[in-house]
Amino acid sequence: MSSSVHRSFVSRRQWMASAVAVPSLLALTACAGRAGISGAAAPASPLVVGGLFAGSRSDKGFMEAGWRGLEKARQELGVQTRFLDGMAPRKELLEPALTQLAEQGAQLVIAHGGQNNQAAAEVAARFPRIQFVVTQGAVQGANLCSYDVLQEESAYLAGVLAALTTQTGVVGHMSGIRVPPGLKGRAAYAAGVRDTDARVKLLTNFSGDQDDNALSHRIARAQMAAGADVIFTMLNSGRDGVTQACRETGARQIGNVIDWTTVDPQVFVASAWADVGIGAFLAVKDMQERGTPGPGIRRIGLSDPAAVRLTLGQGVAAGVRERVARASAAIASGQLKVPEHYEGQEFSA
Repeated sequence: MSSSVHRSFVSRRQWMASAVAVPSLLALTACAGRAGISGAAAPASPLVVGGLFAGSRSDKGFMEAGWRGLEKARQELGVQTRFLDGMAPRKELLEPALTQLAEQGAQLVIAHGGQNNQAAAEVAARFPRIQFVVTQGAVQGANLCSYDVLQEESAYLAGVLAALTTQTGVVGHMSGIRVPPGLKGRAAYAAGVRDTDARVKLLTNFSGDQDDNALSHRIARAQMAAGADVIFTMLNSGRDGVTQACRETGARQIGNVIDWTTVDPQVFVASAWADVGIGAFLAVKDMQERGTPGPGIRRIGLSDPAAVRLTLGQGVAAGVRERVARASAAIASGQLKVPEHYEGQEFSA
């Protein structure tokens, strides 16, 4: 049995353990209805929310951020939550997982990550009475919407910083699977580098795996051997392999999703903060307040610095900080449009 399959089974046990209260909840609702006939007020049942995290919810990155958004909703908004995690981000696994969440009592199903776009669209069509949300998604429908935290905007700022701080004139970018948020993030980073200093060379790679540390270490060392002294990583658990390579060579890294400068200030010069978990929280809040999330595709960017910004390490010079701040203001005001497509060469290790 593969580790991903094992984690999926563990998550299903977690689902069943957390779902024990559902039958009793239904029974209480029925009793409340009967009491209401005799004049007693029926208490409102808490919203039941299901979450799908195709990866490890403890990856110190994208999946963990999404799970924390769901946890925040449970703690602050008083909803009941269920979740499945641990499966690979493949449609043939995502679709039955979303179906399971819908069939086992969730009134709102949140699929974390744009890799769920197609599976969520198909499953939502089969369950028209249930609301579906894809965080970092690009789909919408009668009972389907997306919450898109524009991490590409902070990725552009990462490119600005990389171009201003490289000593070799070569910078790197590393990601795993080719999903829309990752592709847009790469395009934005490349544009930030180019717009800041067109002489700087960019090495960019999608390895096909967000979590393989041996693979990411090998690619990072290859980029460093080709001259990269600053690498922007859009990885999950596989970021650790790049961090190890940075320690071995003295190269610096720019992280994403969380503030990595506080986690490892010796390695991380900055981090393209993007609270991708806020989409899950806002979807639940909107569902509670209006009876439906969305609608359409809700976008959250640098105009909300609590959600998106570039955090800088203590050693970043004042002049560099000013350049980054100017670019951030231009994006937030709409003066600067961040590109979503990259047409340049790719680095192969």
